[in-house]
Amino acid sequence: MKPFGKILTAIDFSENSEYAFDYALTLAKQFDGELTIMHVINEPVDLRGFYVPHISFEQLEKEIEEGANKMMEKFCGTRLGDFTKFTTTIVSGIPYEEIIRKAEEIGASLIVVGTHGRTGLDHLIFGSTAERVVRSASCPVLTIRLPAEQ
Repeated sequence: MKPFGKILTAIDFSENSEYAFDYALTLAKQFDGELTIMHVINEPVDLRGFYVPHISFEQLEKEIEEGANKMMEKFCGTRLGDFTKFTTTIVSGIPYEEIIRKAEEIGASLIVVGTHGRTGLDHLIFGSTAERVVRSASCPVLTIRLPAEQ
């Protein structure tokens, strides 16, 4: 097995992605690898045609990005401990496309993502970022689902 020297993990700050992050961090430590922690801000719906009181579209985008930066800073501060071989990135776009783009950009040897394990109508309506990443990635993808409640 090839070592995982560059691991990309995508987080949306949900319980699922935080659980998957723990796997990514463990693997990065085991392989003495670099960890890239990524958050993708879903492309905001184009609100320019709607009335949003007291805030411009540009201001809304700026506030969303500032909020994501604060969440990432807090997340890393509480979850990484003494691990220092990491970088963070926050981008806007379609999550699976941005994850694939970043993985190619950094030459990732592994992508770790959480999955909700949706099926049926939920899966049809919401789709699966994890599934799209698995289908499109040129490197291995590890998908992690929360354990079933016992």
